[in-house]
Amino acid sequence: MAPVEENEEGSLRQRKNHYPQEAACNGKAGGLSDSNGINGLIEWKRHMEGVKAELVEEMSCHLKDLLDKAVAEAICSHKRDQASILSSKKDHVNNKRHKGSISEKQKVFMHRASLLDDLMEVEHFRTIYHMFVAVLCVFVISTAAVDIIDQGRLFLDLDLLFYTFGQLSTVVWTWLCLFMYALLVPYRALHVLGSLYPESNHTLLLSAVVGGLLLVCQISVLGVLPIYVVTQYKLPPASSFIVILEQVRFLMKSYSFLRECAPLVMRKERKEIHLPKFSSYLYFLFCPTLIYRESYPRTPCIRWNFVAKNVAQFFGCLFFGYYLFFTLCIPVFTNMSKEPFSTKTLVLSIFHATLPGTFVLLLSFFAFLHCWLNAFAEMLRFADRMFYKDWWNSTSFSNYYRTWNVVVHDWLYYYVYQDLLSLCKQRYRAGVMLTVFLISASVHEYVFTLSLRYFYPVMFCLFAIFGVLFNFMMNDKRKSPVWNVMVWTFLFIGQGIQLCLYSQEWYAQIHCPLTEKTFWGLVTPRSWSCRT
Repeated sequence: MAPVEENEEGSLRQRKNHYPQEAACNGKAGGLSDSNGINGLIEWKRHMEGVKAELVEEMSCHLKDLLDKAVAEAICSHKRDQASILSSKKDHVNNKRHKGSISEKQKVFMHRASLLDDLMEVEHFRTIYHMFVAVLCVFVISTAAVDIIDQGRLFLDLDLLFYTFGQLSTVVWTWLCLFMYALLVPYRALHVLGSLYPESNHTLLLSAVVGGLLLVCQISVLGVLPIYVVTQYKLPPASSFIVILEQVRFLMKSYSFLRECAPLVMRKERKEIHLPKFSSYLYFLFCPTLIYRESYPRTPCIRWNFVAKNVAQFFGCLFFGYYLFFTLCIPVFTNMSKEPFSTKTLVLSIFHATLPGTFVLLLSFFAFLHCWLNAFAEMLRFADRMFYKDWWNSTSFSNYYRTWNVVVHDWLYYYVYQDLLSLCKQRYRAGVMLTVFLISASVHEYVFTLSLRYFYPVMFCLFAIFGVLFNFMMNDKRKSPVWNVMVWTFLFIGQGIQLCLYSQEWYAQIHCPLTEKTFWGLVTPRSWSCRT
């Protein structure tokens, strides 16, 4: 307490020095009262310091007791949790032994929002979104400025956009045919099998007959009809994409429905067979998942403003992609086949296409996997919005393939990878993974070939060759940020290669049409020999 006394006395001396006349007038009486006040203040401070020490000591004792109780309760709770987990695991193993299971693992649906919706709550991430909107505004302003300078007026040229989405009436009636077939035929076939199977003495023959008839119908309607419409009606690229993608979607959904329900129907030991409800199957055909369940977690209400926002963003992405092609791709690749071929020109055109190709990748992801699927999920009150994961943080291509499109990945994992692994008795995992890659690459190339109406397996080669190599070379053990940079670098270059080569082939098909349709003429890229 010595410093306190010195400070108090020092402050009084300063006051006396500062007010000398006042100190002289007060005399001895003032000095006596000042000394009594100083002593009282010192005593009061000493008393308060003692009270503070007692309070601190008492609070520390109480806090120690509370912490000891909390630790003891946490230990008891942990022991109870461990015991419950062990018992649940034992119950699960017993249920699996007695009842069996369709697959080793099954997808669990739960309430969760899309990752970008959560990230949009962060102001810094919203700024990145605003930057992309600003880039779209720049494209629109630049196009308008060029029109005003060249033609003296604003000329909104949307002919390319209207051409790309042409013949929508043909697309609509084709989709209705595919939808009505996918809605009625697989569901009815399952009900016929479920009603006859328990009473049949020749279950294997019955299953083969019903399965064979259904397979013929699947090939005839879902297989042949879309190909016939796309080729005979010569649908433009975007309309062809819609028809072919819907064909693939209905095939995958109908397979999932039969794959999940047929084993339950074909269990002879069950006296009562639980057939799926028609309303559940109808809901499944529209909800944004390829894994069938009798029911899904649902949201309590529909946020129509959220639906309108995602639909508006989807169409905004379409216009963004249109301006990308109109300003960055068409001027470069329109007359490229008229120039003499050189390696320098090809390399420069690939790197020129890297920027628009990357934009196309990001726009495709945001427009379809986020906006389109979230809009349908909200309208159907579908609560599980995990359509993708943080693929942009991937440090390996294996993680990128798992997180880029979770909807398709789940279907490939549960119905192709797991089933093939089960047939191989849990062996040859690398071979099974390679088979899944080849199937996925073949379907991607099938969609591109029919939509663009020429065969140029750029996507297949990048996916099935380089994608497989990178998947095994850059595996999940790579965690350094350097590997994330490498993943993005290869994605940029790959998108540039695809956009460049597909654009060159598109204009080569226009400038150098095939005079005689032969097999080798159809499968040989025209851009290799077209020089007009």
